[in-house]
Amino acid sequence: MSKPSSAAVTPIHKIQGSELFSPLAGAVVATRGVVTGTTRKGFFIQDPRGNRHDPVSHGLFVFKRRGKPPVGSVVAVAGKVVDFQQDDNGRPTTQLVEDATRVLDKKGPRIEPVWLTAERVLVPPKDLATYLNSLEGMLVGVLAGSTFVAPSNPYGDYVILPPDADVVRTQFGGVLIDPRMPEQWLPSFRVLGYTDAPTVNVGAELLDSVVGPLNFRVASFQIAAVSPVRVRHVEIEARTTTLRSAGSFVTVLTLNGFNLDTRVEDKARVKDPDRDVDDDVGDGRFDGLGRAIAKDAGGPCIVALQEIQDNDGAELSETVRADRTYEALIAAVLQAGGPTYAWADIPPEEGADGGQPGGNIRNAFLYDPRRVRIVDGTLKRLGTTSPAFEGSRKPLAARFRLVDGQGELEIVNVHLASKRHQNGLFAPSEPGFDPRRAVRVQQAEVIGAHVAPLRESEVDYYVTGDFNDFEFSDTLRALTGDHSVNLVESVPAPLRFDYNHRGLSEALMHGVVAKRQLVGRTVEYEILHANALLGTPPGRQGQKPSDHAYVIARLQLA
Repeated sequence: MSKPSSAAVTPIHKIQGSELFSPLAGAVVATRGVVTGTTRKGFFIQDPRGNRHDPVSHGLFVFKRRGKPPVGSVVAVAGKVVDFQQDDNGRPTTQLVEDATRVLDKKGPRIEPVWLTAERVLVPPKDLATYLNSLEGMLVGVLAGSTFVAPSNPYGDYVILPPDADVVRTQFGGVLIDPRMPEQWLPSFRVLGYTDAPTVNVGAELLDSVVGPLNFRVASFQIAAVSPVRVRHVEIEARTTTLRSAGSFVTVLTLNGFNLDTRVEDKARVKDPDRDVDDDVGDGRFDGLGRAIAKDAGGPCIVALQEIQDNDGAELSETVRADRTYEALIAAVLQAGGPTYAWADIPPEEGADGGQPGGNIRNAFLYDPRRVRIVDGTLKRLGTTSPAFEGSRKPLAARFRLVDGQGELEIVNVHLASKRHQNGLFAPSEPGFDPRRAVRVQQAEVIGAHVAPLRESEVDYYVTGDFNDFEFSDTLRALTGDHSVNLVESVPAPLRFDYNHRGLSEALMHGVVAKRQLVGRTVEYEILHANALLGTPPGRQGQKPSDHAYVIARLQLA
């Protein structure tokens, strides 16, 4: 390794500066410390003489992609101080862009980690941000006996709940989102080597403590784990519904296709070759969704689909039809022992409805023509002239009539504006602010205006899909008012979730009906949780059929 410059040694806590920026940004400095961990982009050092109870960090990230020194060694490093900011509203992080590194000692003094206990991290967000800012880059740890509250993902990320945490739990050991504090941080760590990263289901137990430097990435704090991960695993069985359609009872499954298409995209024809190329057929996602529909959901009368892409997936073209996607999914259902479905959609205009570039995402229906048919002239897209739906997925409405009976049901299949642009919990300004929250409320009002005359004429309706919002949100309140009910709220709280966001189990799928539909009639609602609990093998993309659980309702028609 090259030798560092002869600049005077600057203590790490001086380089770190305040919690939002370093006063030394732009300066070339020399510093030294013990190497505490690595990432793909560099390594962390910490001053072993620093007091870990100081309000300023004694750890620092050094940007250096190749030739990283070994963990535990003492190094002298010289380089330029920068305040790295991932996006315009992102939180700046102080880094040293390495110019020269020298190993002074192969084995440095042991550094005791700061333990991220429940008492220290389950605090109000503002206090938490201040506390974690003071630890950024320093060696921290999570204790053995912690519970995994998110399933493992393809990137080697894990979220845990420290022992003795006083939070509301799901039936499976997860953490249920708290309406009083919906933005909550739970300790997380990343394992760099996929071969060392176990596949973990929600509810598993951490057998040994995990330590590593506290990194800030993707708008949140995360431990860059340097210790092995040993787990007491739990098995999760796929739950199958007992709800069946018969007579005047209709079953409706709500299923997010997770950008489903049959195409293996050409890298030269997509916006982002690293993100926009996948093989949903080869990865078995069609087979998985086929089994979910045929077996887990028992071959329902109607399937309300979201995130269906066009025939060439994320390729940037004029293609908007998605018939190949439906045909492949229908074949997979049939192969799994389900009915032969018909399909219905109205394609969006090219590039007009948001989602993955080139995918022309839309909502759609599968339906069993032996049980129901679509009433002529009722298939329509809502909100096509509303500013609330500009650049956003349009709801798809259709009225279904029983083949052997007079009962009718209008279904509005929705996928409301995403939370993707929401400020993170640690954003420097307006933490947690969601600029699309008001948009979702406006979208709910448009949908409400569509179902109001149905209610007045006593036509049954069911509004379902991915609302990207919670049952206690203004979005759902705008839609239900005092005239409708959200069937999610009939589910016991420990089971009321279909999605896991950084360890928080939450309901984003909903099912809204008029109150009068519950009078003297049977309406049932279930969430088939397994898909939101099962871990994905790290390093393996496309292993899950969907990122949501599946939701099914059984509605008795008048």
